[in-house]
Amino acid sequence: MIIELEKECSIEAVSRLMGLSWDDGWGVMDRAVRRGLGRKERRLPERIGVDEKSFARRHKYETLIYDLDRRCVEYVADGRTEESLAEYYLQFKKKELKQLKVVAMDMWEAYIGATKAHVPKADRKIVFDKFHVVQYVTKAVDKVRKAENAELAGQGFDWLKNTKWLWLANEENIPEWRREEFDDLKKKDLKVGRAWSIKENLRNFWNCATKTEAKKFFDKWYWWATHSRLKPVIEAAKTLKNHLENILTYFDHHVTNALGESINSKIEKIKKTACGYRNRDHYKTAIYFHCGGLDLYPKVNL
Repeated sequence: MIIELEKECSIEAVSRLMGLSWDDGWGVMDRAVRRGLGRKERRLPERIGVDEKSFARRHKYETLIYDLDRRCVEYVADGRTEESLAEYYLQFKKKELKQLKVVAMDMWEAYIGATKAHVPKADRKIVFDKFHVVQYVTKAVDKVRKAENAELAGQGFDWLKNTKWLWLANEENIPEWRREEFDDLKKKDLKVGRAWSIKENLRNFWNCATKTEAKKFFDKWYWWATHSRLKPVIEAAKTLKNHLENILTYFDHHVTNALGESINSKIEKIKKTACGYRNRDHYKTAIYFHCGGLDLYPKVNL
């Protein structure tokens, strides 16, 4: 019963409901996770996702490895260094790592380095995730907006005031009540409008039918982006060009790290329910408890 309650409520709330101390309530969760990890089958999933998740201020991170088929967190490692991901790979023998088919990740050099160092034929297996690829250009759009907003404000225009989330959103996600406002902004021939159009056009890359078609699409998009006269957009485009080989591997595997984004959202809710975590081990335990797909329950002898 306590395990069921802890899936829905904070430790504090469960402890009040059940008349337990906080330590007793936490002990139930901790033992459940250790029980689940002890029962867990030793196996390397064929398709994994790799992402980072902050657990405290001052840039403290955990590396999360997801099983993309079972849709759960497979492993949590401290930090987001090359050694963090290598810690996971080193559990397995080389012949086991050969069976790994896909590693979906962002373009973080530490994760790339660890995967290439430990996974045979990693160049064919790494897929840079669609969300993170588009995010590079989205951040460039925001840099253009900030610079142009400052420039316009100096001229007495407040056209871009309170419009940040309009430019960051995908077109279909613009709120209906702001669509007319956004359409008017796009007609003003703003620099951020051009940057946003370049970002939106990139999303069509993943609709291509083949890798060859996608390569041709990217070449045209890259020419447009690098001739935009928008420095942040040009820099983002060059970053994608440097990593194009493993962006194109999407068309070999058709895998994204969308599961990671979904689990990250769930972890954020867990953090808010607990009012944050200062203890790294507690944070990892909570992730395994809520997202690890573990068999948490004690066996009952009837």
